Formats: sequence, structure tokens, C-alpha cells
Amino acid sequence: MSAPAESNTNPSPHSPLRWVPSLYFAQGLPFYAVAIVAAQMLKSMGLANDAIGHWTAAIMSAWIFKPLWSPFLELAPSKKLVVVSFQLIGGVCLGLVGLALQLPFWFGACVAMLTLVAICSATHDVACDGLYIASLDATGQARYAGWTGTFFNAGRFISASGLLLLGGWLEKTMGVAPAWTVVFCIVAAMMVALGLYNSWALPPARNTLAVGTNAAAIAGTLWEVIAAFFRKPGIWVSILFIILFRAGEAQVQTIGPLFLREARHLGGLGLSTMEVGAVYGTVGTVAFIAGSVAGGYFTARLGLKRAMLALILAVNLPNAVFYYLSMAQPDSLAVIGTALSAEMFGYGFGFVGLILYMMQVVAPGKYQTAHYAFATGIMQLGFSLFKYVSGDIQLALGYQHFFLWVMAAAVPVAVLSQLIPMQAPRVSDDVSARAGAVGPV
Repeated sequence: MSAPAESNTNPSPHSPLRWVPSLYFAQGLPFYAVAIVAAQMLKSMGLANDAIGHWTAAIMSAWIFKPLWSPFLELAPSKKLVVVSFQLIGGVCLGLVGLALQLPFWFGACVAMLTLVAICSATHDVACDGLYIASLDATGQARYAGWTGTFFNAGRFISASGLLLLGGWLEKTMGVAPAWTVVFCIVAAMMVALGLYNSWALPPARNTLAVGTNAAAIAGTLWEVIAAFFRKPGIWVSILFIILFRAGEAQVQTIGPLFLREARHLGGLGLSTMEVGAVYGTVGTVAFIAGSVAGGYFTARLGLKRAMLALILAVNLPNAVFYYLSMAQPDSLAVIGTALSAEMFGYGFGFVGLILYMMQVVAPGKYQTAHYAFATGIMQLGFSLFKYVSGDIQLALGYQHFFLWVMAAAVPVAVLSQLIPMQAPRVSDDVSARAGAVGPV
């Protein structure tokens, strides 16, 4: 999308085990602080489900638009500088979220700070992946790919278990607002510490810009890459498929944790913040990771076309456990934890299908890396759209009927998956491949 970055044929002398874990932990921690911790904080502060859905969806739109400004990061002297800078800035903004809770106008201040956290995190994601690619050769990229996913999900584990458990305990001892101030200040300190460590540990990954490359040239290239993306054969059907894939999952991932907290007389399970952290953040995260690994092997064995319907069903059918929980309202944490483990395993197992669809069907072509970034932006758009309306639908239907609706939302994408190609068009048929090139991606 921009001028070529440094070659990755000369891998960094820095040991990847010294920086890959800290790099991807710093990628996952702020994402889940916004996606999970902030939603639970707002629930504790008394916001209704529809307001939580609206505002968290709006805040997370930063991940939709990050491909639009990502090429301009090549103007920085190095990817390391961008990564470390946004880790430190993001850490400061996380601390300001906590401090904002002490203000009379706490809600507006929190939304503003969380938006800055999201922008920093989304920008960091781009530079983080770029540094990884530029600093390792093809063998190294494959060797440490598992570490990237493991430590990104460590951010989920820390957020959805440790931070929620801590927040729930502090709510009982300090009060709600002080409790979440402490939680966000702890996350802030963790991000600043990661930034300082990575300023030492990360390889330089210097940006080597082509002669004459400047912001105007990059903007011109960006326009051509966008045009090439929308000239791909069947792209609008692919966009529809990507958006619909997350229709059910986006809604249940938004409302499910809030349902666990909701009072029993209002149809929820009445769990405390600590109990949600215990069942959703610990066993749920482990089940999600296990499902992701199993889904990868399953798809590799069958191929994407044969596996896709099963993957879609895996994401959506386990949502039936939420319907069961809303009907039975069990008291046992063991029963609730087992049900949520099934749901999260299916989520991890099936989500592989969307990632591979974007990689193997949408991205291939001249601008493969950039077009994959656009596809992930569209994926986040679909997530945000359904997240935004999830609270309104839940309030209109009630929890039981809402979870039935969530399962029904999977039908369109399941049908569409049987009607569309599951492989990329041949290069000779791809009009985007014939587009005039301004510069390599």
C-alpha cells in the first residue's frame, strides 16, 4: 500500500522469544480492555444494555478504519518507534479512563479516553504486525505464529479473568467507581511497563522508503489500492458474507456477559463481577483457544469449501446454551461454566472459517496484504453494526427471545456459504490484478 519496507530476508539478531510474547501481549491487552473490561465497568456504573452496545460499538470502530491511515505509518523512521510510542500513549490513555471515573461528567470523559485507547491500539496493531513480518524470515514467521496467538489471547485472559475478578472484589470493598479506577490504572501501568520493556527488546525494523515517497504519494497509492479492492470479481457478495458471518456472534458476545450480570428477576443469572470473571474469563478463554486450534486442524483436513458450513454452525449453534441458561437460570457455577465453555469452544472453532475466507478468497491478488487489512476492517464493521443494535433488540425481545433471534441470525450466512465460491478468482480473471500499479504493497 506504500513504499516497500525493509526486506525480511535478513532476520533480526534479537531473539524472537525476547520480544514476540511482549509484543503480542501488548496488542491483546488494550483490545480486551476496551471490548470486555469497559463493558463490565459500564454495567457496574448502571448503564442499560442498549447504551452499552451503542457506545462500545462506536468506540471499537477504530479497528474498522485503521487500514485508511496504516500506510502513513511508513513515514516514521521505524516500526519499533511506532509500536513503542503507541504502547506508551495507550497506557497513559488507559490511566486517564480510570481518572475520568472520578469526574462529575465521568461518562463523556470515559468515552473520550476509551476512544483514544481504541485509536492507539488499532494503530499499534498495524505496526505490530508489520514489525513481526519485517523482522523474521518466512521460517521464523511460521515458527513463532503460535506464540502471537497465545500471547494475544493472554490479554483476553488477564482482562476477562484477572481484571474482572479484581474489579468485582474491589467493588465490594471500595465502591464501584474507585474499584474501576484502580483496575484501569493497573492496566495503564502494565501497558507503560510493556512499552518500556519493548523499547529495549524489539528489533529496529526500520522503514526504508522509496526515493520521492511522501504523504501525497502514499495517499495516491492508497486510492489505487481501494479502487482495486472494489474491482475484485464478486467482492460485494464477499463483503455481504463477511458482515453476515458475525451477525449472531457479535450480538451474543455483547449481551451474553451482561446477561450473566443481570438480576434474576429481570431474566439474568445475577452473577457478581467476580463470578463472571471466573466462569467467562478463565474456562471460557481456555475453551476459546482450544476451539481455535481444533478449528484450524479441522479446516486444514477438509479444506475451506467442505468445512465452511460446519464452521458457521460451530460459531452459532452453541449459542443455544444462552437460551438454555435464560430458561433454566441455574444457580450452579459449574453448570454455567460448562455451558459457557461449550459456547466459547464453538466460537473459537468456527471463527477460523472467516479468517481463512478473508485470507484465501478475498485477499489474493496484487495488493494481498492491503486487501486482507481491508477485509478485516469490513469484518469489524459487521461486528460493530450488530453489536450496536444488540442492546436495542434484547430490550425489545427479552433475554429468552433474544437468544433465539441470535441463532436465527446465522441462517442467512449459512445459506450464502453454499452458494458462493470458496476460492479466489484466477489472477487472469481478476481485473484488480490488471490495475495500474503506483507502488508495491
